[in-house]
Amino acid sequence: MQQPASGAQDSALFTDLYELTMAQAYVADGVTGTADFEVFFRRLGPRRGYVLAGGLETALDWLLGFRLSTDELEYLGSLERFTDRFLEWLADARFTGDVDAVPEGTAVFENEPLLRIRAPLPFAQLLETRMINALHYESLVMTKAARIVDAAGGRTVVDFGARRAHGVDAATHAARASWIAGCAGTSNMVAGQRFGLPVVGTMAHSYVEAFRDELTAFRTFVSHYPRTTLLVDTYDTLAGVRNVIRLAGELGEAFTVQAIRIDSGDVGTLAAHARTMLDAAGLEAVQIMVSGGLDESRIATLVDDGAPIDGFGVGTDLVVSRDLPSLDFAYKLVTYDGEPRLKGSTGKATLPGAKQVFRRWDGDRMTGDTIGGAREGRDGESLLQPVVRQGRRVVACEPLDTTRERARAQRSALPDRLRLPAPGEPGYPVTVSHELEAEAERLLARHRQVQ
Repeated sequence: MQQPASGAQDSALFTDLYELTMAQAYVADGVTGTADFEVFFRRLGPRRGYVLAGGLETALDWLLGFRLSTDELEYLGSLERFTDRFLEWLADARFTGDVDAVPEGTAVFENEPLLRIRAPLPFAQLLETRMINALHYESLVMTKAARIVDAAGGRTVVDFGARRAHGVDAATHAARASWIAGCAGTSNMVAGQRFGLPVVGTMAHSYVEAFRDELTAFRTFVSHYPRTTLLVDTYDTLAGVRNVIRLAGELGEAFTVQAIRIDSGDVGTLAAHARTMLDAAGLEAVQIMVSGGLDESRIATLVDDGAPIDGFGVGTDLVVSRDLPSLDFAYKLVTYDGEPRLKGSTGKATLPGAKQVFRRWDGDRMTGDTIGGAREGRDGESLLQPVVRQGRRVVACEPLDTTRERARAQRSALPDRLRLPAPGEPGYPVTVSHELEAEAERLLARHRQVQ
């Protein structure tokens, strides 16, 4: 019988089958020593000069709450793939290990670990799917939202993406990520409640269409919500602006409408005409919001052209990151039983051992990173910080405003060319320490000899 999908994002069963089959083999053969796994991405992708690290809190909530329910264990047993011994092991499985991570909102680059988990190998193996899922999506959307906010040049940006997101969980966490990146609010009420985000909204074309004419619709809506934003493009945008002006004349000093919104057409040209009309009517305080198919490139063009737009509502392009819908995130074993491990596959090679990212600064500007061994003790800021020890948090969940300020400060510290809709060259300098390169070569040489 099909069961409801609600709560799937919180289930300890959110993993791929092969993680479970590998874990069973590990347990059966006694391969249960301590392992380190790290999460990183291999390539920035086109039109990205940086990535903001996101999803840590989502990952930690799931990890620290890991517990398979009776129903989930019964389901696994029904597959006739898993032994009673392994199911008993799963029933008792809890996270008792360590986590080091880059704080959310930090700018990160190719091959830099965002998170490291240390735990017994079978348990650590089970975590791969959810760790990538959480960090990948929220980093992706946070970065997209930051690019949109930067393109807006100080004008308001709000998240309108809930209806086009790939599921309820995606929509809700996209709202959180976009707030951290600098958006002013979201239309998503669940995200507003869950994360304490400002909620925003105007009206739909259906409201206007429900009345015999546009002016009546405006008049009625404003009677309920005097400080609202009126959507003016249901029939004819400039005619809609004229109806707003007529309503202002009717209401006089009682007219307190905050803004109009244009959702279609050549929004830059229409905004310019609307601004002229509103100003001529003495409505200089009424702002102009635009929406409809916007991305960072379109917004940057509107801003560069001097379009008199006060804010942007962005939906689909933000929540699905349309121009770059995925990043090449990976979760790889880097140590087992105290010994470094690596992968030598062409195009997918990894660096061995637990690592640290050492960031160099010149005043308030970041100048370059070095990926080195966690114990190298290099100069510079160490990006990965302890967050969990022996299954308990050692750093409390920080307020979202703190994370938001970090994301702002990190972007301000980047070379300006990396924040453009089409980032300039050269890219941000990231090097690998000589010690780490030598260790990788030593291990690869050893594996060649064994082969």
